[in-house]
Amino acid sequence: MYPKAYIDYLVHFHGDRDYFECHEVLEEQWKRDGRKIEWLVLIQIAVAFYHYRRNNTSGALRLMKRARVLLEEARGMIRRLGLDDRALAALLDETARRIAQGKPYESIELPIADRSLYAQCRAACAAQQLVWGQASDTTDIDLVDKHRRRDRTDVIAAREQKKRARAEGK
Repeated sequence: MYPKAYIDYLVHFHGDRDYFECHEVLEEQWKRDGRKIEWLVLIQIAVAFYHYRRNNTSGALRLMKRARVLLEEARGMIRRLGLDDRALAALLDETARRIAQGKPYESIELPIADRSLYAQCRAACAAQQLVWGQASDTTDIDLVDKHRRRDRTDVIAAREQKKRARAEGK
């Protein structure tokens, strides 16, 4: 059984290609789960693709390389998450080459080795009326520039609350 956040990550990664949301859902899992390296690898992959799609090639390449280095430490854990670690390493290397060569963004599929995980994710995608593996709509500005266009009211309120709590604690 895989965590719901991981399933959500895979559905976003392959369904609506919302890499920003991939980061959001898996960051919460990462924090809850003791900041395990396997979640960080997947978060960095999503953020790298977010930057790549936005043509921020320096940010994309830097994160792709970091994810690739961390993958070496997390191979066993990545396999336990139902992914093919060797195929993932090759995919990250190829994507880093494409970015470095200035080639345009292309949507990819993460190498899911666990057939039941694959089926579960495809079913979750279909339930949300998403098409698994559909190429990203690079003209959707709300998707491509989500970090700039999202409602940050909750984030700002949470920060203010933390500031007040710290100030009261002093």
